[in-house]
Amino acid sequence: MTTQTLLYIILAGIVALLLALFQYGYKSKGNSKKNAFFAFLRFLSIFGVLLLLVNPKFEQVKVYTEKPNLVVAVDNSSSIKHLKQEQGVEDLVESIKENKSLKEKFNVNFFSFGKGLNATDSLSFDERQTNIDKTFKELSQIYKNTISPTLLITDGNQTYGNDYEFSAKKHKQATYPIILGDTTRYVDLKLQQLNVNKYAYLKNKFPVEAILVYNGEEAVSTQFIVTSGSARLHSQRIAFTKDENSKVVNFTLPANRVGVQGYKATLVPIDTEKNKTNNSKNFAVEVIDQKTKVAVVSSFLHPDLGVFKKSIESNEQRAVSFLKPNEIISQIDDFQLVVLYQPSNSFKQLMGVLDAKNKNRFVVSGTKTDWRFLNAEAKSYAQDITSQTEDYQAISNSSYGTFILEDLNFESFPPLSSSFGAPDFKIPYETLLYKKLGNIETEEPLLATFETNGRREAILFGENIWKWRLQSHINTQSFNGFDNFMGKLVQYLASNKRKNRLNIEYESFYQGNANVVIKAQFFNKNYEFDAKESLNVVVKDKETKETKTFPFILKNNNYQVDLSSLPAAEYTFTVKASRENISKSGQFKILEYNVEQQFLNANVTKLQQLATNSNGTSYFVANYDGVFNDLLNDERYLPIQKSSKNIVPLIDWKYLLFLIVLTLAIEWFLRKYNGLI
Repeated sequence: MTTQTLLYIILAGIVALLLALFQYGYKSKGNSKKNAFFAFLRFLSIFGVLLLLVNPKFEQVKVYTEKPNLVVAVDNSSSIKHLKQEQGVEDLVESIKENKSLKEKFNVNFFSFGKGLNATDSLSFDERQTNIDKTFKELSQIYKNTISPTLLITDGNQTYGNDYEFSAKKHKQATYPIILGDTTRYVDLKLQQLNVNKYAYLKNKFPVEAILVYNGEEAVSTQFIVTSGSARLHSQRIAFTKDENSKVVNFTLPANRVGVQGYKATLVPIDTEKNKTNNSKNFAVEVIDQKTKVAVVSSFLHPDLGVFKKSIESNEQRAVSFLKPNEIISQIDDFQLVVLYQPSNSFKQLMGVLDAKNKNRFVVSGTKTDWRFLNAEAKSYAQDITSQTEDYQAISNSSYGTFILEDLNFESFPPLSSSFGAPDFKIPYETLLYKKLGNIETEEPLLATFETNGRREAILFGENIWKWRLQSHINTQSFNGFDNFMGKLVQYLASNKRKNRLNIEYESFYQGNANVVIKAQFFNKNYEFDAKESLNVVVKDKETKETKTFPFILKNNNYQVDLSSLPAAEYTFTVKASRENISKSGQFKILEYNVEQQFLNANVTKLQQLATNSNGTSYFVANYDGVFNDLLNDERYLPIQKSSKNIVPLIDWKYLLFLIVLTLAIEWFLRKYNGLI
């Protein structure tokens, strides 16, 4: 409390005393004892009000004891059930809950994990993926500045994500793995990995690579076969020894029919094998008739050109050719889409041919674009001509409805460089991305699409899109997001199909361990996205004829439904709108594959190394009692006494207000009782 505040309080006391004495000493006559009591009450009331006006602040110190946390992370994946460890896990979790000593020393927090981390102790052992790496990353954020030893109850087998050995080092907490599973080494043949392209072309052969692994002491020999239905397409003899325990098999298969073709690769089990689930894998290839050909036309070299090729050809159904403006004219009919990179006067003849043939195009402008030429040639848009350049960042348009647009966090992407000026469209258009200039969000398009005279066009007002692909990889550790965005744009521009009111997006086949998601967009009669429609999908199993209905949920500018609960099979489906008689059908295949059943043993070595690196100790589930004693006796995990100091203003002290009301009430009541009112 400052000296100035103290002087104000003293002054408030003097003023309150003088007013009380003036009221009941100078002006009032009568019983001096009663007046003295009334003066005291009045002094308290006035002094309390004046104190509220002064509002002094006081330091409030609270002392409390903070217990360390005990984090219990339990593997909830189906591999625990496959290894027959679920009962042991449930007994262990129940023992932790009932241990009073642990509760007294720690704040015990339970988590379960599979593909993600969940704050719950409810266990079902039905998660189809295990991502221990993500578990450590999220726990590191939650318990960043605390003492939180971690019990990791798992078999240590990860099916998804980066190696958790490295993320565990960043956890900065002692980790105590409780190892689940049999450590006995059994003879085992395993189809470790299949590498195959997603697409193949009709009447061609596509390559397949299989990695085969053997675990055992004796020399063995078996057959590796590939079948499609009842037909055997490939077969060869494979021999293993203790030292030569892996083989890489390369072969080709014919693509004779258009559509999704399913196959099964099998490494024939030997009699002594215990786990035969990991001996076979299903895979599929979509056979297509032809590629979509895209021409990228430029009169000079630029890093953006390489990005267009990488992104567009990330889908094997598309091929990119680099051509100069004078080279493409003779082969213009070979391409479904032409990308015009920063057109100049050298594009004059090409622009005339494109207009004559009504070809779809994607114009990319930048600092070297000749806008005098482009304004004269383009019939649908123009831009102010200036000698200045500007950098524009992108903002995603969540209302864009031509195709399903995923927000890649465009605002985090580096700006694109372009000529300064506002574009002017002469026909209706849709904006995918808006321009952002510094901190100012504009309504000007950075990337826009439009349709005119039966053809589709897009224009990007900026160069250096190669930086976007790199930033996308930095954000997500993958190029897939950016490549999918470019792929959807190219898919739209390369087609002249009439726009439908109901559009659906799905894969022809899904791996058994992947999410099965179907996306849809519904438009009203004016082709505006309708967020009020109710969509349902009716899924029918081709073999059993069983049907199920699932509702779509609205997410941003599209509807989505997750069908991951469906078992592996071939399905047909129909998406229906509830309020209108509009529907669309398709089919897909879910390949049978349970990655969690590929393991026969716990990953003991890695879990023990993890414990050593974190100054923890590993245990097997059969003797987990030892971890309780170690945690209770470890002096690193002692309660810490802490204090917090808060500055509290007097106006927050409710008792003072109560005292003012009470003294005024008592004074009024006594005066009324004595006939002074």
